[in-house]
Amino acid sequence: MSINRKATTCLLVLMLGCGVGVAGNRYGYRAVNDTIEQQKDTTKQHIQKDKTTEKEKEKPSAYEQLIKKKGSVSEGLFTVRHIEDHWYFEVPDTIIGRYLLAVTRFTAVPQNFGKFAGEAVNQQTVYFEQRDDKTMLLRAYVLSQEADPESSISRTLKASTADPIVASFKVIGRNKNTQAQMIDVTPLFSKDNAILSFSSNNSKQLKLGGLQADRTFIDTMKVYPINVEIATTRTYASTPSSVPASQTGSMTVGLNTSVVLLPKVPMRKRVWDSRVGYFTNRYTIFSDEQTKTDREQFISRFRLEPKDKKAYAKGKLSEPVKPIIFYIDPATPKKWVSYLMQGIEDWNVAFEEAGFKHAIQAREWPDDPTMSVDDARFNVLRYLPAEIENAYGPRIVDPRSGEIIESHICWYHNVMNLLTKWYFTQCSPLDKRARTVHMDDKLMGQLVRFVSSHEVGHTLGLRHNMGASHATPVEKLRDKKWVEEHGHTASIMDYARFNYVAQPEDGISERGLFPRVNDYDKWAIRWGYQYRPEFKDEMDEKEKLMTETTAILAKNPRLWFGGEGKNEDPRAQTEDLGDDNVKASDYGIKNLKRIITGLPEWTNQPNDQYDDRMEMWRSVVGQYGRYTNHVLKNIGGRYLNNMPGKKPYEIAPASKGRDAVDYIGRHVFEAPLWLYPSSMTDVAGTDVVGEISSYQDRILRILMGGTIMDKIYKDQRSAGAYQFKDYLGDMFRSVWKPLVGLNDMQVRTRRLLERSYVDQMNCLLNPIQKEKPTAADRANSSDIMLYLMQHLDTVEQFCKAQAMQSEGIDLLHYNDLLRLIKLIRERRVTVK
Repeated sequence: MSINRKATTCLLVLMLGCGVGVAGNRYGYRAVNDTIEQQKDTTKQHIQKDKTTEKEKEKPSAYEQLIKKKGSVSEGLFTVRHIEDHWYFEVPDTIIGRYLLAVTRFTAVPQNFGKFAGEAVNQQTVYFEQRDDKTMLLRAYVLSQEADPESSISRTLKASTADPIVASFKVIGRNKNTQAQMIDVTPLFSKDNAILSFSSNNSKQLKLGGLQADRTFIDTMKVYPINVEIATTRTYASTPSSVPASQTGSMTVGLNTSVVLLPKVPMRKRVWDSRVGYFTNRYTIFSDEQTKTDREQFISRFRLEPKDKKAYAKGKLSEPVKPIIFYIDPATPKKWVSYLMQGIEDWNVAFEEAGFKHAIQAREWPDDPTMSVDDARFNVLRYLPAEIENAYGPRIVDPRSGEIIESHICWYHNVMNLLTKWYFTQCSPLDKRARTVHMDDKLMGQLVRFVSSHEVGHTLGLRHNMGASHATPVEKLRDKKWVEEHGHTASIMDYARFNYVAQPEDGISERGLFPRVNDYDKWAIRWGYQYRPEFKDEMDEKEKLMTETTAILAKNPRLWFGGEGKNEDPRAQTEDLGDDNVKASDYGIKNLKRIITGLPEWTNQPNDQYDDRMEMWRSVVGQYGRYTNHVLKNIGGRYLNNMPGKKPYEIAPASKGRDAVDYIGRHVFEAPLWLYPSSMTDVAGTDVVGEISSYQDRILRILMGGTIMDKIYKDQRSAGAYQFKDYLGDMFRSVWKPLVGLNDMQVRTRRLLERSYVDQMNCLLNPIQKEKPTAADRANSSDIMLYLMQHLDTVEQFCKAQAMQSEGIDLLHYNDLLRLIKLIRERRVTVK
């Protein structure tokens, strides 16, 4: 029993302990159970997260979602996608940092807009830059400074020449296959910006208002291996003007923008020598060795490299790797196509001097739907339906090197009318075919060919050379054998249209009347295009070429580059011929008199129509004025020399000035009544005395202006220069002549001329004081005033002498001049 009692006690203790234990285990179980539940929940969350991640991985990216919407796609320089009215570029990583040339041209314009389809609006060089994974930038290349990358200064220069950011794009995503990054370029081409549409200056000049977004569209984007062509239609607000479309309050134009990939390695620059006339780009060179920066210019030229370099090095002609090809616009009238093509290929004789054969080629536009005349990859002669009497040859240039990427020559339809007037006015006494305003197609074709050659010269990089015609002595222009062999001007880049010096009795043929690609042109192309790999860099090339150029120019003065004709050098003028402006103009006047006589017959129209006669007569009057201007520039002229062994500046000899004043006396101050026969003036209703007197007054004011007076006075210190006192004496003798023996019109114009002379003396001696002194003010404060006072005495004595032997109106005229002379003196002594 005691055992049982003990057993019971143990059992109770055990049960109590177990009870406690059970109780504790219950709480413990719940806690564990809660933990298990929590663990189960966490596991669910992990499972859900894993499922979500998998779903996210399965969910299309922004790029893929966009692609699923489909749309059009084109492969080329970029992959271009058009999806739901938005346009996208897929930009390969290989293109990022590469330079792209953007050229924008008109494709459609309103009537009377002032610009024409085919003409350039804008050109910029741009490049994409990766800012980060989500952003891509577009920068414009505007640098004009450079340094050797190995130099220390290059680090600072790079930091100091940041290109402007012109656009920013959000990267939508990458193409899995190509890894190209997609960006939305719609705003770049549908909104106005200075890169791919109009600059603010363009808009102002063309009188465009704000862009109308609801009527502006991206029409097409065509993709090629190295370019994209973007066509847009843009509508702008406008104010009423002469353009009919503007009356609606809006104006719509079409544009095409070519985005062309530039060469990865730019062509080597050819540093300009100012003795050869090329268009140039300026740039500044920095280096560690300098004490002063170098400012240079590099020329514009096409990239020509010989196919057969070994043969080329031996002096044999080689075809270029890539010839210069010009296409003729399919809008060109068929009868002119062959002549335009001849004008283009006429330059091959010059390229042969540079060692290339078949370097420049002309082709008709092919029937190829993959080609567009607006594509900046192609050189095109564009034929424009314009009444403008002109043509021009621009260039699109890689700003890093000067390489000409393409050119679109713009040929206005009415240039043929200009050619008709030129040839009629300068050569009708010499060529019977020119004695009509309706020249036959063969003659007009040759005229077209000449202008084509001139404009192509510009596209090759050549500037005008207005000094080229000065290389030909005037008398050689009448030498049939010489002028037909050598041409009347050394360069087709001169404005030396036709040989107006030749006389009918000289019997000179078309070859001696027309300009051609000649000595200077061949030399300039040789200088600019010769392949010279032997030089280590452009600066080494520059030094060697300068030495060669000096030697060549010293031997041949016909190669002189005289510039654009805008400076004071009388040897380099537009539209002139020969080495003596007075002689050449005298010969020109003889031919103009022959034309005036023949005009009624050569321009005869039925039914009492006189439009042709009036147009050609006005052309003759204009040519007469050109001869006067050529001569005028010799008075106070100064020669600007860039030839070996010449002084940079030389005062023109006194004989040139004296001959010029004599010419003005004979052909201007002696009323040119021959220019105004009744067969013209009766039809035109011209006030002959009024027109002649107005012209005489204009020329007189130039000759007696403070600018020329001051110039002659200062230059007279140079040996052989025109002396100021002699100039005044020559001017007096050319104007102050007795009125006896003259007809009524001659007397009336002479009286007006003399009155104008006295009035101009008053302007010189009693100038109106201005804040900024003019040449006349300077003359008044120098010894010029003393010479003029002395000269006034001479004029006064002449008037007194003529008054003593005159009567009637002439007497009143001289007495009134004496009254004016007295007033001039009184004004000078009056205290102001």
